[in-house]
Amino acid sequence: MNISVVILAAGQGTRMRSALPKVLHKLGGIPLLQHVIRTARQLDPDGIHVVYGHGGEQVREVLAGENVDWVLQDRQLGTGHAVELAMSRVSDADTVLVLYGDVPLIRAATLSGLIEKARHDALAVLTAVLDEPHGYGRMLRDSSGKLVGIVEQKDASAAQLEIREINTGFLAAPAASLRRWLGQLDNNNAKREYYLTDVIALAAAERVAIETASPPNSFEILGVNDREQLSVLERVYQRDQAQRLMRNGVTIADPERLDVRGELQVGSDCEFDVNVVFEGEVRLGDRVRVGPNCVIRNTSIGDDVEILANCVIEDCITGNGSRIGPFARIRPETELADRVRIGNFVEIKKSRIAAGSKINHLSYIGDTHMGSGVNVGAGTIVCNYDGANKHLTEIGNDVFIGSDTQLVAPVKVGDGATIGAGSTITREVPPGELTLSRAPQQTRPGWKRPVKRNK
Repeated sequence: MNISVVILAAGQGTRMRSALPKVLHKLGGIPLLQHVIRTARQLDPDGIHVVYGHGGEQVREVLAGENVDWVLQDRQLGTGHAVELAMSRVSDADTVLVLYGDVPLIRAATLSGLIEKARHDALAVLTAVLDEPHGYGRMLRDSSGKLVGIVEQKDASAAQLEIREINTGFLAAPAASLRRWLGQLDNNNAKREYYLTDVIALAAAERVAIETASPPNSFEILGVNDREQLSVLERVYQRDQAQRLMRNGVTIADPERLDVRGELQVGSDCEFDVNVVFEGEVRLGDRVRVGPNCVIRNTSIGDDVEILANCVIEDCITGNGSRIGPFARIRPETELADRVRIGNFVEIKKSRIAAGSKINHLSYIGDTHMGSGVNVGAGTIVCNYDGANKHLTEIGNDVFIGSDTQLVAPVKVGDGATIGAGSTITREVPPGELTLSRAPQQTRPGWKRPVKRNK
């Protein structure tokens, strides 16, 4: 069975109160529409056709990397009209699956079951029974229980509003039949729109088999119309991510206080404390421990790494057995080798730190290539910026840098060198030697501290 997926993403989303198109608002750090496209791709369809609205060029720009067919609906004439626009790109031999760009948590397994029910020229509709069906179209069945139509909330009678079985909007149908039904739609309703849901009555009139399926999880059908609904789905999504991680062997101190905003891959026996945020593409090795209140973004972390509380790590690569924090900031283009120690209130930017080196206290290291076995004292600063350009500092192996040292780049420190505390280094430091720059210490006998004058 060839599958063509049509994703409706042309709604204006006025209740979001935003200049950003609704389908670009993010859930778990990913645009709503991108969630739906990724789910559709799991079905291995022949094509994914996204219907976007007038002024929605921003949608195409943000999701330019997605290999989909974009279909413009320049007039908002309803869901039936939107699907009909996409049908010009679909073969009559296909089965068409209709999805929604603002319903991001639908699962591929649920959709596969719906598609299966559309075999043998049947129309398959995804329904659900809700305790609070307000806002949804109601499923209409005859006395024998057969589905004969759907009535939208605004067009429903008082008796029909009592029906708890609702239309989720998802359907699958043979393309040739769906094309025929779409051509028969009219807009004789309260909203003066062409409703996709009206194809059910047309199918029933032709005595076409109408099959229904229901999702195993009610959250799969929840859509986003405003920011409150988006926040509800965010917690549903994050809870689902936490449960997935725990099933794969991750210890999470509090699943309600974890946020995964992108793609997270984890090894075995990892542990996350509270309020940890992962953003972008993050890869963790085995036995990684992350302390509370950490943000880790677009980073690859090796085995047996410990990240202590309140660290921010971005676009970084760490080796095995390293320890970072607390209160450390690792900025983009930093590479930490094995067994590196980065301590409290240390900031590193665009630097390579070789195995076994330690920067434990209150230091800034920028645009630096540092060798192995280096010990950097507290308060050390690499002065990498001259006001116009950044310059490189090179530090060899087994170097000892005393506290309160400034390395004024560009500068090179040789292997085994020792730099005395309180030094300002502006020239090359030879290997194996002690280098320091200090004014001579003086004591002035008899000096008196100034006192305030009496007024």
